[in-house]
Amino acid sequence: MIVEMKNIIKSFGSNKVLKDVSLKLKGGEICALIGENGAGKSTLMNILGGVCKMDSGAIYLDGKKVDFDTPAQSLNAGIAFIHQELNLINDLPVYENMFLGRELKNKRGRLDLERMIYETEEVFKQMNVDLDPKIMVRDLDASYKQIVEICRAMMMNASIIIMDEPTTSLTEPEIKRVFSMMRMLKERGVGIIFISHKLNEVMEICERYIVLRDGCLVAEGNVSEVTTDDLARFMVGYDVRTERLSRDKNLGNEVLRLEKLTHETAYRDISLSVRAGEILGVTGLLGDGRSELFQSVFGAESILSGKIFLEREEIRINSTTQALDKGIGYLPRNRKENGIIKDMNILENASIVTWPLFAKRGVIDWIRHRKIFKKQVKELRIKMGKSTDSIDSLSGGNQQKVVLAKWLSANPKLLILDNPTQGVDVGAKEDIYDIILNLAKENIAVVVLSSEAQEVVRICDRALVMYHGVIQGEVSKETMNEHDIMRLATGGKLD
Repeated sequence: MIVEMKNIIKSFGSNKVLKDVSLKLKGGEICALIGENGAGKSTLMNILGGVCKMDSGAIYLDGKKVDFDTPAQSLNAGIAFIHQELNLINDLPVYENMFLGRELKNKRGRLDLERMIYETEEVFKQMNVDLDPKIMVRDLDASYKQIVEICRAMMMNASIIIMDEPTTSLTEPEIKRVFSMMRMLKERGVGIIFISHKLNEVMEICERYIVLRDGCLVAEGNVSEVTTDDLARFMVGYDVRTERLSRDKNLGNEVLRLEKLTHETAYRDISLSVRAGEILGVTGLLGDGRSELFQSVFGAESILSGKIFLEREEIRINSTTQALDKGIGYLPRNRKENGIIKDMNILENASIVTWPLFAKRGVIDWIRHRKIFKKQVKELRIKMGKSTDSIDSLSGGNQQKVVLAKWLSANPKLLILDNPTQGVDVGAKEDIYDIILNLAKENIAVVVLSSEAQEVVRICDRALVMYHGVIQGEVSKETMNEHDIMRLATGGKLD
């Protein structure tokens, strides 16, 4: 199948999101669609996927003009859209998710469970996926949920698959598993549009690239003819830093110390410390226990044994409210599920943590909140309209900055950032790195939990690498590199 989108124009009110954009994709080709948050990528793909209508332009499949009013029409034409927020139902088994909306029934009109299980198993065999169709989706990790979506698309005989940020929540081994499936699809003649902010992945898996900036197509060509620096420059319009970031360090007293902290299942015998003005990285592979470890520090997870010291005083934290009162902030891994509240506006999301701190006789002090947020908008370089606009009106990078603003307004002594740049573009990522460096300069102890070894190397003073719930080793700023981090993360030792 050959898909062509010609001269696509789309506006939302006075905001012109797509400005005469054209693209072409052939079967058996993997093409990257890249750009900053808000560049128009998702809108363009939503038009192709039948989610929204274009204002003008045309779509052609194998030279025939088509018009999609619904996602079902697009899917029936052979185009499958795997969204960043996966469309799976956690409370159903895998096989029912595979047939969602097109369930198989027997002669009596009842669900034919055995046949659905059998056909799911057959697809998994074809795709070399070792997975029990009867397992509940809620029991799958992020990579297998992604794989279920891919297999569902293949079951629907998709000729074109749109993959929106498919590796955002995945670790290196899981990414390799998904890439292996993508290459298998390519060999079968399936065309893939790969939307990603991870330019190293674009270089690895894609043949062609298309770059959008401010709703316009600004660059396209063969991946083999460019570098990641070239792609980053196309995306933001200027050269993006790639060097290791450094600053003048002036470390203060110890802020946090853990002694032999142990969880029921996630981690055991963890001892570490972090000082004021220090950026400590904690990394590893999915399931290494780092998130649960620092959720325990924040009062969101219980501990089985061990001690927590804050500024050399032993403390017991049984709730997140207690953690906040003691000067501990936590930016969660999943922004959409745990970081923002979609029914609240930008200002409300940026100030909700400090409502109790700044309230007067139980009444929210909005004047003070607006004053603080106005300062943070400038310092964090948040791009937004009015503070009363919906949080959903912001790009992913700016949403992340608002979540950061929420915690910074509480003036924490210790700030834990769990995958702080997940799902943000290269420009916003550099802004967040600057914010982290400035926090350390202000004598805040910063802990960065990250799955990206490159990120840890760039911004952290030193890093602890976890493996199966224990600290496998430590690497320092002067000598740390991605190879050593990955060696420790997979259970190895350094010489």
